Amino acid sequence: MAPATVEELIRHRLSEALGGARGALETALPTAVFVIAWLVVKDLRVAVGLAAAIALVLAVVRVVQRGSLQHVLGSVAATGIAAWFSLRSGRAEDAFLPGILLSAGYAVAILVSIVTKWPAVGFLVGVADPRAQTDPFAWRRDRAVVAVCQRLTWVLLALYAVRLAVMVPLYLAGQVAALGVAKIVLGWPLWLGALALMGAMLVRGHTPLEREPESGS
Repeated sequence: MAPATVEELIRHRLSEALGGARGALETALPTAVFVIAWLVVKDLRVAVGLAAAIALVLAVVRVVQRGSLQHVLGSVAATGIAAWFSLRSGRAEDAFLPGILLSAGYAVAILVSIVTKWPAVGFLVGVADPRAQTDPFAWRRDRAVVAVCQRLTWVLLALYAVRLAVMVPLYLAGQVAALGVAKIVLGWPLWLGALALMGAMLVRGHTPLEREPESGS
């Protein structure tokens, strides 16, 4: 059934773009394995090796099942970059540096997207738009969609601000164990919390669509 409101349309599109529960697991699992392995054995190479092995296993499973590699390849890339940083310096805390830098970059980009009224959430919505291949910015012409995405994007900005506020002082202090705990807590649990808040905002909203959505959306 076609969505009746902007909020229904965005919920549908975000669900498709984020890949559901399996996409979340594939993105988070290698990082969680690295953190837990480091906290248990205190061996950087073992922790890196286990995280890389998990990422590769997830990729192989996707290939065998002929599924999308979108989320698992992102996880493989993130694991590889974190491994390179930590092994190059020999400091376990440097495995968290790419994530901190990425969070800072995202925070700046998200703030710019809000100021320019090209909200970052709108791009997630656009990815799942059937018109994306021929008109990737079709969502931008729907003023009601832009307005709702603008509000949701503030939630994303708050998420990255919280991550930086916690992770940067711990990194500067070299607190590897605390970084590990924070990485897990501020990873998917915080992300799911942000999604839950977005979901609550979308459930409460009843913004009428300015035009009928395309068939199949």
